Amino acid sequence: MSVVNQRRNLGFGLGLRTNHYETILADKPPVDWFEIITENYLVPGGKPLHYLDSIRADYPMVMHGVSLSIGSTDALNFDYLRQVKALAERIDPAWISDHLCWTGVNGVNLHDLLPLPYTEEAIRHVADRVNTVQDFLGRQILLENVSSYITYAHSEMSEWDFLNAVAERSDCLILLDINNIFVSARNHAFDPLDYLDNVLVNRVQQFHIAGHLDLEHIIIDTHSDTVIDSVWKLYEAALRRFGMISTMIERDDNIPPMNELLAELDIARQITASLELVA
Repeated sequence: MSVVNQRRNLGFGLGLRTNHYETILADKPPVDWFEIITENYLVPGGKPLHYLDSIRADYPMVMHGVSLSIGSTDALNFDYLRQVKALAERIDPAWISDHLCWTGVNGVNLHDLLPLPYTEEAIRHVADRVNTVQDFLGRQILLENVSSYITYAHSEMSEWDFLNAVAERSDCLILLDINNIFVSARNHAFDPLDYLDNVLVNRVQQFHIAGHLDLEHIIIDTHSDTVIDSVWKLYEAALRRFGMISTMIERDDNIPPMNELLAELDIARQITASLELVA
């Protein structure tokens, strides 16, 4: 596979959440696209798929998973991958993404997105697994940088060098989460601009923006509040480096009415317009 001419700009999107199903169908809000949480729709039928099909008729979609566990030492779950592939065939997403992390070991799901040690051994392990997944799905995938709260003493490189190496070795693309960069930078005392300035431009396909919980001694990626000014400023810096990238606001808790999310999405549009970038 090759990343040449693979980048595609969908504009400004939101996460598809059950709270907004009826509003979307009734009002057709001015959202360019929706991102679905893949696992919410790996069912044989019922209301989730009914709403998904109805909304997909009017909006482009992408799939975002939380269960790939690409960094685990457990074998890849091909039953899960078959379900992902079937869902992709059903809704024809613009792309499929998951996280550069591990979520469990020895068959135990820890229900968290856990960071990896940044080592050459881990790069080889993850890249081989990404290649297997991409061959199985018949398409490139995107991997997202996760927020982190621990580091490994035997890491050999920065997170951004690790992310770049995995993307290059496996020929996958990157979902760059701007809020996660901010969260990890605060938690681990690095400059978030160093992260942005070193990520490979030609690998970034999508941005996430979100709110978080600031406990002063640590901040946690909760997706439960509005995006703060510092994250918007980091988003502006990302736009300056990467150009116009498909941008989505994540909200997974304390979900507000659709009009509030639309107002927040308009901030992303205004920042993009101020830089004279074409959506």
